Amino acid sequence: MKPVKLIIGMTVLIATAMELIGSAQQQPMPSAPPVATFKSSVDLVRVSAVVRDRKGRFVRDLAVRDFEVIDGGMNRRIQDFRSDDSAVSIALLFDASGSMESRMGQAREAAEHLLSWMNFRGDEAAIFTFDTRLEEVMPFTEGLERLPSTMSSVAPFGATSLHDAVARTAEKTATREGLRRAVVVFTDGRDNASRLTAGEVSGIASSIDVPVYIVGIVPSIDNPSSEFSTTTHERSALSGPLSDLATWTGGRAFVASSIGDRSQTARQIVDELRHQYLIAFESSGKPGWHPLEVRAKDKDLTVRARSGYFAGQSRPISD
Repeated sequence: MKPVKLIIGMTVLIATAMELIGSAQQQPMPSAPPVATFKSSVDLVRVSAVVRDRKGRFVRDLAVRDFEVIDGGMNRRIQDFRSDDSAVSIALLFDASGSMESRMGQAREAAEHLLSWMNFRGDEAAIFTFDTRLEEVMPFTEGLERLPSTMSSVAPFGATSLHDAVARTAEKTATREGLRRAVVVFTDGRDNASRLTAGEVSGIASSIDVPVYIVGIVPSIDNPSSEFSTTTHERSALSGPLSDLATWTGGRAFVASSIGDRSQTARQIVDELRHQYLIAFESSGKPGWHPLEVRAKDKDLTVRARSGYFAGQSRPISD
């Protein structure tokens, strides 16, 4: 009888174990900690916005209720909102065409200043050059403190496809998810070989929410803001369509003719990216260009953001 009792006992133990396993499987698994990111949706439009008060100071204590988004004249409900600190991702784009031959050293200096301000954990930068073609000198690299040594041997030559290069670089920068991203262009503003217009480039950059900052590397006589200038704003290559391109994407255009200009410009660009609010709303889904306005409900505050976006597949293509 002992073997029978043993078999019965083992059967009871196995049955009890199976019940316990089944009970454990029915218990909910512990959930992973929430990730601070935007919801994934083909209809969700991301907008980076910088807010200043009347004295030009950054405003960082706003909440989602303090903003309104006007999409094609219609008020859209904000679906996601972020104001926390996060790392920046900047593509440094150097004009290496023939007209920059005597100015490349100043462009490198401006870029070095910018890299010196990128000291937040996770900050990254990539290096590109262009004449009629875009070249990647260094991919996006975290903790980049100085330009690669190869930049010292870049010899400016040839025609300029400025607009085309900005469009393609913006598309590459758009892949850097979860970061405050931008394209910073060091150029004299001349373009004589692009296929795309400034307006088409702004549409591409706006549709993927990549602000474009133009840093004009020109001598004082070509700087309309300088007391020594022989060029008016109307005649400057860095005004008009090129300045509009930067503004439409939510960026800015600067003219940096001195060491002080280049240092101050670099700091302003990084400061702006650090102080961005990240807003997302659901698009109406109607294909085509959507004019966009992001406003603060406090009328004493000024918001700068991209001026619109493309829905569907109707935006210009850079390739």
